[in-house]
This record gives sequence, C-alpha cells and structure tokens, in this order.
Amino acid sequence: MSRYRGPRLKIARKLGDLPGLTRKKSKKTFPPGEHGQQSKKPSEYALRLDEKQKLRFNYGISEKQLLRSVKIAKKVQGSTGVVLLQILEMRLDNVIFRLGLAPTVPASRQLVNHCHILVNKKLISIPSYQCKPGDIITIKSKNSSLELIKRYLGSPGLANIPSHLELNKETMTGKVNGVIARDWVALQLNELLVVEYYSRK
Repeated sequence: MSRYRGPRLKIARKLGDLPGLTRKKSKKTFPPGEHGQQSKKPSEYALRLDEKQKLRFNYGISEKQLLRSVKIAKKVQGSTGVVLLQILEMRLDNVIFRLGLAPTVPASRQLVNHCHILVNKKLISIPSYQCKPGDIITIKSKNSSLELIKRYLGSPGLANIPSHLELNKETMTGKVNGVIARDWVALQLNELLVVEYYSRK
C-alpha cells in the first residue's frame, strides 16, 4: 500500500492523536463513517490493526517499510516493540520533526526530499536515513531553506524536544546525543500489540 495522501483529520479521529501526521484537532469526538457514533466492542484483531496503523500514519511509512523495520527489530537483542519504536524514531524525517524544525513528519520529509538538510555536512535526500548518536543535523546555507525553517519554528510543534536530541536555534543545528528512551515517544501506543499483529501473519 502506498503512502497515505487523503484527509488527515479523518485518520486522527479514527486512531486518536497522531502528532506526526497533523497538528489540527477535530471538533468531532466520535470516529468517522456512517457507524462512527455506534459503540461497538472491537475484536482482538481490530485492536492490533489499529495499533499498527497508528505507527504507519504517525511516521508516514508504507506497509512494506514497517514490515522491514519489524524484521530488523526482531533480530536485535531486547524488547522487539521498543527496538521497533527506536528504529522509527531515529529516521531522519522524524528526527527533524522532533527537533521542531518541521510541524509534521510529512513536512519534514519534504525538507529532506528537497535537499534542505545536511547530516554531518553531507547532503541527505533520503527521509528513511537512520540517524546515529553523534550525528549533527544542519540546514543548507541557502536563503530559501533558512526562511522555510524559521517559519516552521514559529509554528506550534510538540511541547518538548526529547532528551536524546539537542537544538541550537541560533545556529539552526541539531544533534543526536543517543537513542530515544521509550518514555519520550510522543505516541499513545501499545507496541506489543503491533508485534503480535505481525507474529500472526
């Protein structure tokens, strides 16, 4: 399935708050669709599917990319769910979003695709690039790049920058100090249900 390009608020109403997908809030409290207002207990499969979809839409990745990340997480020692979240959080597009240099993950992906971002003084145009501790993220020294980032910095983002990241607003430089801790993931999610979803496939 390709990347989602439809109405974002509709997804947020169905799955809950997805800070990476959209900063907008819907006035409607019930899920979208004809049967949205009917309270029905979801099945075990539906619960696992919803948790998986939260990851997909929040981080803006395809099913294929998520499956690949799950397979990598299973090979790493430690809790598969936590390792999966760390892999997704360390994607370059997400790191830019968490630094506050873009209001959403799609906006940060656009910055990367349009060659506005440098990692360790090298131009990176791949949003899925895995950042590592010690990486320095800078903005291309071009007026249009800097103006765009300044405009983004003025818009409301997430309240706090995670402890593993550091941003110098004067020099527009971000630094990755380590791997994110589970407590700093800004998504309300039960990652164990995601692992269970893929283990049954």
